[in-house]
Amino acid sequence: MIVENGPGPARQVRYGQGPSGRRLAEQGRWEELLERFRLARALGDSLSGPLGHLVAYGAPAALAARLFDPGGPGGPGAPATAADHDAGPLWEVLATRHPRPVLDALPLPSGIRRLAAHTRALLGEDPGDDAPDEDGVPYRLLPWEDGGWERDTRVREYLPFGGARRALHLAPPTREGLAVIELPNPGSRLTGLPATRALAALSDWTTAVCVRGRAADAAAQLAGGPEVTGGHLPFAALYPALVHLASARPDRGAAQGRLAVWQLLAAMDGTPGPLRTVAESLVARLRCLAWTEPADDLRHLHLALEDPATGLAWALSGTTPEPA
Repeated sequence: MIVENGPGPARQVRYGQGPSGRRLAEQGRWEELLERFRLARALGDSLSGPLGHLVAYGAPAALAARLFDPGGPGGPGAPATAADHDAGPLWEVLATRHPRPVLDALPLPSGIRRLAAHTRALLGEDPGDDAPDEDGVPYRLLPWEDGGWERDTRVREYLPFGGARRALHLAPPTREGLAVIELPNPGSRLTGLPATRALAALSDWTTAVCVRGRAADAAAQLAGGPEVTGGHLPFAALYPALVHLASARPDRGAAQGRLAVWQLLAAMDGTPGPLRTVAESLVARLRCLAWTEPADDLRHLHLALEDPATGLAWALSGTTPEPA
C-alpha cells in the first residue's frame, strides 16, 4: 500500500482563532466545520481540502452532502466541485462512507451522484438492477472488471483525519510466468486516432502509440530494446492497472478511472451499439502483451493491446519513481 498523505495536522483556521478542524470533528461540530470549509474554498485557501475531508468522512450524510450545495443551507462561501480534494476527491471520501441507497437520497449534483454510484460499484455493491448510466456504463462491475483485484484495493482507503492509503497496481502485475520475447523491428506509427488520444489521456507519465499490426509490433515502438521480458495476459489482468493509472491524481477518483477505461474501449472499437455489448466483445477478442524494463521503479506500466478484428494495436509505456 502507498500512503498518499498522512493524517492531516490539526491546523488552526485562519479566519479567527478557534479549535482546530480535527478538534471540531472529534466534537461533532459539523456545521462549524462546513462553514470553515466553504470560507476557505471561497478564498482559494489550501486548508479547504483537509477541512472538506473531515466533513466528508465523518459528518452525517445529509450534512456532508452540503459540501457540494451551491446555495441553500450550505452556509456562506463556495461549494466543493468534483475536483476538490485532500488525498483524494471529496466526493469519493463521501462515497466510501455510505451505501448507495443513502447516497441516492442526498441532494447531490448529478455528476457527483453518478461518480458516487460508480464508486459503490467498485466497492462491490449491487445496485439491484441493470440500468446503466447515461453513457451506457453499468453500475455494477462486469466479470472481466471484477476478477483481477480485491475489493479493498480498488478505491483509496481514507483515514478519519486526513490522508489515504492506496494499493499499487502495475502492468504486468507480476513477474511470474514471464519469458524473453524477441520483438520485431519498429515500423511506422499511425497518428490521429481517437483511441490513441484516449489512451494517452489516461496519464501524464506514460506514452501511447498505435500501429497496424500485432501487439508485439506496438510494443516494439516503446520497449527499451529488441528483447523484453514479458508475457501474454488477459485484458482482465491489466484492467486494474489502467483504472489505477487514470485515477492516480488526488483530484481524480477510481470511478473516473473506470469511466476513462470504458471510454477507451469504446474508442478502440469504434462501432455503434450499446456500450456494454461493444466493450464485452472487444475485451473478449483483445490480445494483450505486458513486459518489464530494467529501469522500472516504484510505478511502471508497459502493455500492448491488439484488436485482431481491425488489425490495429496500441502500446502504453512509462516508469517513474514518484509515488502514485
